[in-house]
Amino acid sequence: MTAPTAPQRERLGGLECWRLRLPGGDSALVSEHGAQVLSWQAGGVERLYLSPRALLDGRGAIRGGVPVCWPQFSDRGPLPKHGVVRQRRWTPVEPSAPTGDEVRLDLVVVHAPGELPGWPHADAVTLSVVLRPGALQVSLTVRNPGPAPLEFTGALHTYLAVGDIEAVALHGLAGRTGWDALTGASGPAAEPTRFSAEFDRVYGSPATDLLVDDGRRRLRVRQGGGWCDTVVWNPWSAKTATLPDLPADGWRHMLCVEAARVFEPAVVAPGADWVGWQSLETCD
Repeated sequence: MTAPTAPQRERLGGLECWRLRLPGGDSALVSEHGAQVLSWQAGGVERLYLSPRALLDGRGAIRGGVPVCWPQFSDRGPLPKHGVVRQRRWTPVEPSAPTGDEVRLDLVVVHAPGELPGWPHADAVTLSVVLRPGALQVSLTVRNPGPAPLEFTGALHTYLAVGDIEAVALHGLAGRTGWDALTGASGPAAEPTRFSAEFDRVYGSPATDLLVDDGRRRLRVRQGGGWCDTVVWNPWSAKTATLPDLPADGWRHMLCVEAARVFEPAVVAPGADWVGWQSLETCD
């Protein structure tokens, strides 16, 4: 059997990227700008949604793929919405030789104390992408080299590709309470959860495996480590009309299922590491 090869450099628009490939044809594309996974193809099918209007010039946030929201979720704090690292250039760690049936890429971004307005901490943040046959795992590691505890919120803001959102059934939220960001109300999740209007809810622990079924493809979504919330989002048509980097029908073909920390910040002790991960696995 042919062994995987090390990640290779590739450009997409104005972005410096890395391509991960497996002998069976699966691949992933990761941008140094934001350490953002832009594509994951498994079984000959694209599994992530990247807006055809996404900004690919390295000057702003990229709509789609797996944006890294850190060290702040949304506008819940003094920093710009969803933090700052999704608009920073990350440094790739020298790729190691692939092992077994997987290939891995690590990228890191480091901040000195006071380097970022509103963020007094030193930190070292690593994003690790592991590609396996039919599976993709994305992990975020936060190291605190400073003398005081480091607190943050954040998310892996994963945009999943779906055929038509109105045909999607999201299984696995039964028993979890969701906070609706549109109304401020809280209530139990439907099982399965279906979509017929703008949807923006945060579900707390306990985390369970989720299954996204759009009638043609099925994808299992898992999360672990320090991620204790799951965000589910679709902007629907009216909200999409206010987003210049999303086409008019973009809402039909995407569903965000995010591994997150929204309500309770993570706390990283001096000299310690925090790790949170999300995995996507095909089952169609």
